[in-house]
Amino acid sequence: MSRIYQMLIMNDKSLSCVDCGTQNCKFKDRTYPTFCLTTNLSEEDSRWAAERYDEDRNHDVMVASAEVEYEGYCRLTRVEEIMAFARKIGARKIGIANCIGLQNEARIFARILRANDFEPYAVICKVEGRAKSSAGIPAQCEEIGAAMCNPILQARLLNEAHTDLNVVIGLCVGHDSLFYRYSEAYVTTLVTKDRVMGHNPAAALYTADSYYKKKLF
Repeated sequence: MSRIYQMLIMNDKSLSCVDCGTQNCKFKDRTYPTFCLTTNLSEEDSRWAAERYDEDRNHDVMVASAEVEYEGYCRLTRVEEIMAFARKIGARKIGIANCIGLQNEARIFARILRANDFEPYAVICKVEGRAKSSAGIPAQCEEIGAAMCNPILQARLLNEAHTDLNVVIGLCVGHDSLFYRYSEAYVTTLVTKDRVMGHNPAAALYTADSYYKKKLF
């Protein structure tokens, strides 16, 4: 047992769900660790979250999400799940916020959407073509491309297009955060960028104790 983990155990307040091996929150009739977020949950936090599910369309989204999970469990691809979810919430105009490096994937997705009676509307990350230096980004960052990614403008243009649901395809780490923050429509992600792992970031986790151990630890 590492010294760091021993120190964590001594302070339950620093422990969270990743430190629990029981997953008993799925059952609610078994034992829990002393630091369990479920058994130590305050009534205020529980009530706050429950009330949020009644705001706007949050309840509809939760029901639709659960139904898609149930109906497509280990059967539907992510592409199919997104379309099933869109139908359930009545979303027809689908916004696409994509990385320029995944333009072909965005086009294929748009073609699939059209074939299934949806209306795709895409805004690429480099929209406006604004220089990175103009936004105070360090000059050396322009060595891999002069134009900055513009996730806030992507969100604004999709807002102005009145999309019903937005789908992220390969936005960079952090750029996706800004897009999620400014999108007025609900957002889901189709592709998470990982240039090294062929856009399968979970591969780094699967190899963390083998091939990538020296790189990650």
